[in-house]
Amino acid sequence: MSTAEMPSAATATDVPELVVGFDLDMTLIDSRPGIQAVWDLLAAETGAEIDTDLVVSRLGPPLTWEMAHWFPADQVDAMVARYREVYPAHAITGSLPLPGVAESLAAIRALRGRTMVVSAKYTPSVKLHLDHLGLDVDEPVGDLHGADKGIALREHQATIYVGDHTADIDGAHAAGAVAVSVATGPFTADELRAYGADVVLNDLTEFPAWLDAYVLEQRLEALMARLASYPSLVVAFSGGADSAFLLAAAARAIGPANVVAATAVSPSLPVAELEPAARFADGVGVRHVTPPTHEMDREGYQANAGDRCYFCKAELVETLQPIADEFGIAAIATGTNADDAIAGFRPGIRAAFERGAITPLKDARLTKAQIREASHSWGLETSDKPAAACLSSRIAYGVRITPNLLARVDRAEQAVRAHLAPYGVQNVRVRDLGQSASIEIDAALLGAVDSAALVELVRAEGFLAAAVDPRGFRSGSMNERLKEPEKYR
Repeated sequence: MSTAEMPSAATATDVPELVVGFDLDMTLIDSRPGIQAVWDLLAAETGAEIDTDLVVSRLGPPLTWEMAHWFPADQVDAMVARYREVYPAHAITGSLPLPGVAESLAAIRALRGRTMVVSAKYTPSVKLHLDHLGLDVDEPVGDLHGADKGIALREHQATIYVGDHTADIDGAHAAGAVAVSVATGPFTADELRAYGADVVLNDLTEFPAWLDAYVLEQRLEALMARLASYPSLVVAFSGGADSAFLLAAAARAIGPANVVAATAVSPSLPVAELEPAARFADGVGVRHVTPPTHEMDREGYQANAGDRCYFCKAELVETLQPIADEFGIAAIATGTNADDAIAGFRPGIRAAFERGAITPLKDARLTKAQIREASHSWGLETSDKPAAACLSSRIAYGVRITPNLLARVDRAEQAVRAHLAPYGVQNVRVRDLGQSASIEIDAALLGAVDSAALVELVRAEGFLAAAVDPRGFRSGSMNERLKEPEKYR
């Protein structure tokens, strides 16, 4: 059965986008000093006896509720207006971020998620606080309290809402989001738990670790469910960390007898990759096949323009389809992950998609870091394997690709890697610029190794000149040299 004929288990992704909402006061920021200063000013201006210590001990409800405690009903609107008038000058600079805020926002970014703030505070004041503290939040929303916060959370499809108040729990549950409570506001951890919080943390310093574990679990469950929906699979198995994890996951989900690992053999595959790939496939108990691919016969591949990877991936999938048909296998899967999908320069992904290949890792929103973490927890030897793109990625765009050029790069990289083995080198790239070569190694090693020795090793393989890149290894650095990259995105 053709891969393209298989019904899709999901049209795009198997898990919703990660969108995390936060309350503001006493969740992200300690706004008590600034708010108290504003209330002190109102007390001085009006002569009202306001217990400002009490006011800031119960932040959370709408301003009108608190104002009604201290002023007659017919004055509340006017006092709210005055409060908001003086707030920017007296409350913003006195507020501080609570511990763990920056790390929490960064953890969401690392998981390719979006952030929002949903607060009962006046929306312009919310924005002033975020701007003043430089907090990178995608969507600030104000003037919502309690269950009404669910309106904004649902609108932006938030899956998690973090707050310090019982009203924040109401807002999360109204939106069907996970209610994460932090005990940094007026309620204790026990009170928040008893009220119905799904997760209770002491403060935001505990949030990144909880989030990483929670999201990884959700995404792994989605991955296994997607894989289990296919009776059999061919996995395009390069031997790298991503395809190795996918292969192991497929074997777990549907049984190794229903999985075939296919490693394409061509001049673009580094010689050192084939034996470890065979050993890994044997270790997870799946059949391993090594079909030859002939991307070198495709003019678009040899020409080596910005869309070279399109022709390579087209050749790969078209080679694997007859194997899938021969074994009666339902689908061909590639190791494309969530980071690949947004990298902005992946013409190969388009070629595989057009030919019906599935991308279970991407569909589960698994990032490269999550794949390595899960691989480590499963005891896979590839968990810390350095990235190893095909040899053609080392040839400068516009330089026509030949088997001899690929072999020269392979020999040069093996020589550099062997020389640097005592230093614990992870990443080595010899970039073929035509007659010269650029040598990229781990940035941490640049000051510790003899660059002249590396240059001589590379020149010995047939390059007229070579130099060590002072910026160190950078994945996809050849794309930096491409003219009009947008043409190939």
